[in-house]
Amino acid sequence: MKLLGGRAASAVMGLFMLALGSSGASAQNVGSLNVPAAVRALDVDTAARPLGTAVHAATAPVVAATTAIATVTGSVLQVRPATSVTLPLVPSVATEAAWLRSAGWPLYALAERFGVGAPLDEQANCIATAVYHEARGESLEGQLAVAKVIMNRAASGQYPTTWCGVVKQPWQFSFVRHGRFPYTDTNCDEWRKAVGITRLAIANAVPSLPDDVLWYHATYVAPSWGKRLTFAQKIGTHIFYRA
Repeated sequence: MKLLGGRAASAVMGLFMLALGSSGASAQNVGSLNVPAAVRALDVDTAARPLGTAVHAATAPVVAATTAIATVTGSVLQVRPATSVTLPLVPSVATEAAWLRSAGWPLYALAERFGVGAPLDEQANCIATAVYHEARGESLEGQLAVAKVIMNRAASGQYPTTWCGVVKQPWQFSFVRHGRFPYTDTNCDEWRKAVGITRLAIANAVPSLPDDVLWYHATYVAPSWGKRLTFAQKIGTHIFYRA
């Protein structure tokens, strides 16, 4: 009893008495009883957990904060990957261009980025056509300034109120003949740049000329009306004026 302990000893004694009391038991049966095995079978590990239960450490999903925007093509740009992102995905040239500029994209990269995509509508196409024919040999800043002048005129109340009306107004843009545009090669790099610059101008995504700059001319001419205006800025071979 002392050797086995109370619970185990009681179990062994019960088995032993059961064997003695059995009418069919013999001395050989009792002698063949494996007492150590019986003790091990009945031994209980009090530190063990009950079967059928599991203990798990409480965990919470990790959500990494991120800054992301939807591009005009429907893809999503993120500053860094995140486990989960919840944000409104509204494509916007202005938003995407501002995001890319803050990441260090120069104007030429932005013009290339937005020079592809869905075709321009009629009014935007008039600006791009004017940029192509008037300033495709200029810097991108100069092209952006030409687009800005067209938009400024339409908003000024002094010129037609549509972009196409401004571009096709008689005696204003020399490349226009009787209200019609000449042939434009829409498969060249210069056209794609003009499209990209037009999209950036319409979105007001890149700083350019002030809203009151309505006129410009090439440096190799000296029109009389230039003397009545206030010089604003010279960009490439174009001089821009305000009233």
